[in-house]
Amino acid sequence: MFSARKRLKIGIGRIGLISDTHGLVRPEALTALKESELIIHAGDIGKPEVLERLRTIAPVVAIRGNNDRDSWAKKIPDSLDLNINGLKLYVIHNVNELESECGFQAVISGHSHEPSVITKNGILFINPGSAGPRRFKLPIAVARLQIKGAKMRVKILNLEV
Repeated sequence: MFSARKRLKIGIGRIGLISDTHGLVRPEALTALKESELIIHAGDIGKPEVLERLRTIAPVVAIRGNNDRDSWAKKIPDSLDLNINGLKLYVIHNVNELESECGFQAVISGHSHEPSVITKNGILFINPGSAGPRRFKLPIAVARLQIKGAKMRVKILNLEV
């Protein structure tokens, strides 16, 4: 498993969360993420053009999902240990593969295509859902994470009108 560590500083703390695009960049997703200072993609990107499109909005950090197997994805880590403005966040595609929650304030995942925000043992677990092709009857969604000091606030954005 290829893991990476990054320390980032952002100004007003507005982070866009997206996952499971599977090669599809919806205009509604770009609009929802428009004012982000940073975008985190939690895997199953689908093709490198997805990251290129997201980078037109803000810097992007991404992890590889179980479907990102082509040669372009080999340089993308399987997980990320992020320190953003002093808060520790962990990004992994399938939360069921998380080995330890120790020391993280938030865990960001994808894989299930089901958007959710849950606090467990003082840790915020965020799944922005899928912004790509519809799976079953699950909503098409992204999320916004707002960091202010040591506090985090999350909002799931349903992209369906």
